Amino acid sequence: MILFGEGLDKAVQKAFTRPAPKSAGAQMRYLVKQLKGTKAVAELLAMSQRQVERYVKDEAKKPRPQLAARLEREVKARWQPQIRAQARQKAATTGGIVIDTRARIGYKAPVGTTDEDRLRHLTVALPPQYAARFFEAQAQGATDQHLQEIAAEALKEVYFQDGGRRAGQLEEVRFTDIMHLEFEL
Repeated sequence: MILFGEGLDKAVQKAFTRPAPKSAGAQMRYLVKQLKGTKAVAELLAMSQRQVERYVKDEAKKPRPQLAARLEREVKARWQPQIRAQARQKAATTGGIVIDTRARIGYKAPVGTTDEDRLRHLTVALPPQYAARFFEAQAQGATDQHLQEIAAEALKEVYFQDGGRRAGQLEEVRFTDIMHLEFEL
């Protein structure tokens, strides 16, 4: 399943100026420094404090695939917070956000019309206010369903209604069966 929250995070991560630590030891040391102790890291990653210490000292080097994925996700979630904030701020105030998606998109229309619900591949530049709404909702812990509703509303206004120049009576856009989703800042 394709998740909106992950897509937004990946778009922001493209703004990083330095790569995140790659080795398990370096990732573990970074988390220990960020969370101020091995106990907090052990609780975060659901492992023993002693095992965290082994990774920090490079006594253990190759984590299980599940742990490696959790470790990478937690490091990337905390990596370069100022760069991340600047990228979000720029997108929300001046740059906007581009959504590239392949999904079933449309609205209730007579069968055979161009706007009926069908599979479409769209790449649409959304204005900054939608980027702001995405990031604000994500910060407040919005579900992927809520983020999907924001995207549907944005596509309604920008793609279908062309900023108010057409399809004025349009009420609701359906955005389902998502096969591909990518954001670009």
